[in-house]
Amino acid sequence: MDISKIKAKEVETIYGLKIGNPDAPVKVIEFINVSCPFCKKWHNDSKELLAKYVEEGKVQRIIKHYDKETPHLRKGNVVHRYLDYSSPESALREIEYFYDKQGEWGNLNNLDKIAAYVEEKRNLTVQSNEKQVAGIIEEAVRANVELVPSVFIGEEIFDEHITVDELQRLIENKLNSANK
Repeated sequence: MDISKIKAKEVETIYGLKIGNPDAPVKVIEFINVSCPFCKKWHNDSKELLAKYVEEGKVQRIIKHYDKETPHLRKGNVVHRYLDYSSPESALREIEYFYDKQGEWGNLNNLDKIAAYVEEKRNLTVQSNEKQVAGIIEEAVRANVELVPSVFIGEEIFDEHITVDELQRLIENKLNSANK
């Protein structure tokens, strides 16, 4: 991923699903789309490590569902409408479900069928996420975030290619810096 045009200083913690202690010394900010296979890889590779740090109160995850107009990502935009930002932990469980079933709902041939799938399989209803969605899109445009996943820890920017060991070292370095 070419990060040369991304402005990390423009990435904020205002919008997104906030998982964990708001006072955690490390913030992991993730621009994702649930229909993106690369976002699924990031999620699956990092979830155990991030869950450990969140549970310990050392990391707060801020998951930003980035609605993109790319044809295959528009399917994820439909799912995003159903995620409850007022209940981040349950929304994270739903994200997990939709990644696990990505091949099932992602192969549906129109957006109305995806909405019906979400409603029937998960008994979810459309949420009033307009302010969150608009804020995330505006922030992504301002920061020049074009690709998902784009993940930020401070000034560090990476994608799904980061290894769990590299991610752990990065988090530990940030924790050590915060404790000085």
